[in-house]
Amino acid sequence: MLKIGVIGAGHLGKIHINCIKNIPDYQIVGFFDTNPEIVTGVKNEFGINAYGSIEELIQEVDVVDIVTPTVAHYEYAAHALKEFKHVFIEKPIVATPAEAKQLMDIAREANVKVQVGHVERFNPAFVAALPYFETPMFIEAHRLSGFNPRGTDIPVILDLMIHDIDIILNVVKANIRKISASGVAVISNSADIANARLEFDNGCVANLTASRVSLKTMRKSRFFQKDAYISVDFLNKKTEIVRISDLNGKEPDPMLPLLDPGNGKPARQLYFEHPTILAINAIQTELSSFAEAILCNTPPPVTILDGFQALDIAHQILEKVNNSVSILQN
Repeated sequence: MLKIGVIGAGHLGKIHINCIKNIPDYQIVGFFDTNPEIVTGVKNEFGINAYGSIEELIQEVDVVDIVTPTVAHYEYAAHALKEFKHVFIEKPIVATPAEAKQLMDIAREANVKVQVGHVERFNPAFVAALPYFETPMFIEAHRLSGFNPRGTDIPVILDLMIHDIDIILNVVKANIRKISASGVAVISNSADIANARLEFDNGCVANLTASRVSLKTMRKSRFFQKDAYISVDFLNKKTEIVRISDLNGKEPDPMLPLLDPGNGKPARQLYFEHPTILAINAIQTELSSFAEAILCNTPPPVTILDGFQALDIAHQILEKVNNSVSILQN
């Protein structure tokens, strides 16, 4: 059993604590938070120890779970790694790509496990779609939410779009050759809605839209590949697969639509699949997968390199979006 401590016990931190208590591979030793009110509330709710410093907590555990604001990720993660502790760290991994590179160096020297909390990798709708991906060549991702003043301390690209950046980098097995992006500051001083276009060496194109000023909530991606369309609804946990197949002399199914390409070419049948969606807790699953990686000495499902790559692309997008916002404001 792995002794684990949580650093940061706010809204998401409490969710992590609750999940950890339900994972047999972990023994939760305690938590650290700088807010006295949060400390009192978490102690009363979960009945676990509160530590007065991260140094005290780190000395008592095998694993550190960092669920603080992003600005503190590097400091806490670096401290834990230098004490040879395994680290689970919420996304984005750190504040800047430069910090991420430094953290990778420290983790390499410590020779411990690091997993980044890109939780959508564990979304049951995405997990159900994984067996169907071959070579997606066009991708559309929309991640929209209503305005929340508390969310403006981090750019919309690093808060929302980075989820889809990580998913796309995981699905498309090619390097990015070009990035285009723009955004508009609607309510706050930074872009509240942004669009990015990623062009890959293999010809794949991905269009990503993230908004925190939408009238509706949406977390949906569509993947187009030869003879197939894959729709993943991350919010409502639904996956749909549409396949196009030759009849090869068979009689068409009268209950399914036919696609007639014209020019004398034979009609093709459309087939619809709705994979079974498992009722899983994505956060609990990702935390459990980290314990398995440590105990079995296997790579974590979302590595520190994955976290760096998603952050690096997000910052390239952010730079282009900030330039477009500045032009509009001048």
